[in-house]
Amino acid sequence: MKSQEKEFERIVMENKSTIYTVCYMFSKDQDEVNDLFQDTLVNLWKGFKNFRGESKPSTWIYRVALNTCITADNKKKRRGPTIPLTMDVDLYQDHDAESLQVQILHKRISRLDVVDRAIVLMWLENMSYDEIASIVGITPQNVGVKLFRIREKLKQMK
Repeated sequence: MKSQEKEFERIVMENKSTIYTVCYMFSKDQDEVNDLFQDTLVNLWKGFKNFRGESKPSTWIYRVALNTCITADNKKKRRGPTIPLTMDVDLYQDHDAESLQVQILHKRISRLDVVDRAIVLMWLENMSYDEIASIVGITPQNVGVKLFRIREKLKQMK
């Protein structure tokens, strides 16, 4: 590991409780606190090369953590209140015809190789052949051929 990375890791380890405390002040939701903590680490790393040591590292870290959390809090306020979505549907428990078809399709797709599974999932997300091609690294025409062959495989699976 490079000396700059080691120094960054040392400073973060010494001050992780400070970062966590600041993040916790802005949210009681554990997932959100973890997101704030991660965002703070990213901002610390981005600014680490510019840290001149004019203040203690703990002061600098506190300031970056605080600014990160304030920025996130302001964005959250601008978005307005959110309502957590809950699904009252459990595809694994429903036994109607449509749910059973979804379960069968899911099982069949999971048996495909990784690339074919990725192509199907991107296609199900309504990505264009061009988008799929650029992600997978093949031509759009090849995407069409692969999707045709994948459909045939899925039909023949039992």
